[in-house]
Amino acid sequence: MRGWLRTRTAWWALLAIGLMPLAWLVWLTLTDQLGANPAETLIRATGDWALRGLCLTLAITPLRVMFGWPELLRFRRLLGLLTFGYACLHLLGYTGFDMGFEWADIVHDVPKRPFVLVGTLAFALLVPLAVTSWNGAIRRLGPQRWQALHSSVYAVAVLAILHFWWMRSGKRNFFEVWVYGLILAALLGWRVLRPMHRP
Repeated sequence: MRGWLRTRTAWWALLAIGLMPLAWLVWLTLTDQLGANPAETLIRATGDWALRGLCLTLAITPLRVMFGWPELLRFRRLLGLLTFGYACLHLLGYTGFDMGFEWADIVHDVPKRPFVLVGTLAFALLVPLAVTSWNGAIRRLGPQRWQALHSSVYAVAVLAILHFWWMRSGKRNFFEVWVYGLILAALLGWRVLRPMHRP
C-alpha cells in the first residue's frame, strides 16, 4: 500500500477521483437533469465538494502521523487545489448563475446577506493559499512565513462552516452542518492538542 502511494499512478488516480464530481455535474447539465432549479443545484453541489475537499486536505497530516505514512503528504497540495477549484466553481455559480454577473448587484448583495459575506471572506483567504502552493513560493517566502500564511486554512475552515450554517438557517436544516462541523472541529482540535502531548 505504502509503495503504491509513492507512485505517479496514485497521484493521477486521486486527480481522476477528485474530478469525477465535476464530470458528473457537467453530464447532468448537458442532459438537462439538474432539476427545477439548476443554478441552486450547481451552487450547492460545488459548495459541498469544496467543503469535503477542505476536510480531506486537513485530514492529511493527522492521518500521516497516526498511521506513520509520510507518503500521504504528497497528496495534500493536490487536494488543496481541487478544493480551491470547487470553491471557484461555487463562487462562479453565485456570481454567474444566481446574480447574472451583475457586479453592482453583487457588491450590494454581499454585505446584506451574512452567509454570502462569510463565504466571500473564506474564498478571499483561499486565494493566497492556492497562489503559493508551488515549491518556488516556499523558497521565496521562506518556510516559516509560508507556514504562517498557510495556517490561515484554519480560519477558512471556521468561515466555511459559518457560511454553511447561515445558508441552512433559513430552512432550519442543520444536520449536515453539524456533521462537517464536528469533523473540522476534530481535525483542528488534533492540531491544537498534539503539541501538548509531544515529549
